Amino acid sequence: MSPLQSDKATQIIAEALAHSKTEGYPPMGVAVVDAAGQIKAFLREDGATALRFDIAMGKAVAAVGMGCSSRTLTEMQTKIPVFFATLASSTQQHFIPQTGAVLIKDADGIILGAVGASGGTGDQDEAICIAGIAAAGYTHA
Repeated sequence: MSPLQSDKATQIIAEALAHSKTEGYPPMGVAVVDAAGQIKAFLREDGATALRFDIAMGKAVAAVGMGCSSRTLTEMQTKIPVFFATLASSTQQHFIPQTGAVLIKDADGIILGAVGASGGTGDQDEAICIAGIAAAGYTHA
């Protein structure tokens, strides 16, 4: 397995934000984490509010930590809310199971990390993550 490289993480963010601008979304923050949930790159656009880093990072960490998209986590938490509340309060990193983060996978389907976004609706956040991953030559889940 080849780890997620910093230049690819930066490319994911640049492409995600380009997609956001094309779609006319509000100012965003985008975080890319590696497979261990450690930050590789982050950018908060001019005009994005102060909590965008924490939210984008929390979404990305939740996705990679649980091995699925934050959309799936959003659906799961309706079935077992106590588990998710306990998890969010007991992890060392931010853990936000809210739509807007997806896994980054290589051509062999190996999870390299995750990208999370914050600033728009969950669907908008997720869409720019997917666009950034695709533009960098990876797949998502």
